[in-house]
Amino acid sequence: MRRAYDDRGLREADLAPTWREQFERWLAEAVAAEVPEPNAMVLATTGTGARPSARTVLLKGVDDAGFVFFTNLDSRKGREARDNPQAAVLFPWIALQRQVVVEGDFAPVAPEAADDYFASRPRGSRLSAAASPQSQVVASRDELEARRRTVAERWPDEVPRPERWGGLRIVPRVVEFWQGRPDRLHDRLRFRRTGEGAWIVERLAP
Repeated sequence: MRRAYDDRGLREADLAPTWREQFERWLAEAVAAEVPEPNAMVLATTGTGARPSARTVLLKGVDDAGFVFFTNLDSRKGREARDNPQAAVLFPWIALQRQVVVEGDFAPVAPEAADDYFASRPRGSRLSAAASPQSQVVASRDELEARRRTVAERWPDEVPRPERWGGLRIVPRVVEFWQGRPDRLHDRLRFRRTGEGAWIVERLAP
């Protein structure tokens, strides 16, 4: 199972001035190319025992401060974000022979922003978020369905945001743009924040 990468390269002269502009450019190109779930990102965290875990979550916002997603804050990723507020993220745009790798630190999203996003979700998604004790062991699918029915009966109209549900921002220290090239001599250009807060661009060997 070996595929040759033959797409265009990534030169320093091709980069946008900032990591955010470069990321938004590549995200727009992934959307235009109809990459499935272009905002899906693999999020890696570690807890106090230094055991890594990873899962796919959906990016819901990006700004100069970082990458935002929403989740049950009592889930495994939520607990690990509290215990060890460092993260790595991977956007796997394989169809475009590209990936973006982010390393950074967790910061909470303001409750007002979490309220606004939760209210924008479909009712079914809000009910499931309120009903699910994410990452906890449950006896059966029937138990989950019963919890959801209970929540739907309790809130027949508006579903309030559960206190345990909120947003996390990954404030980047590193944002790497990876472009596949022939013979595995890939292009890797990395924006890295220095100790003084400035951003520099570095080329990494593949």
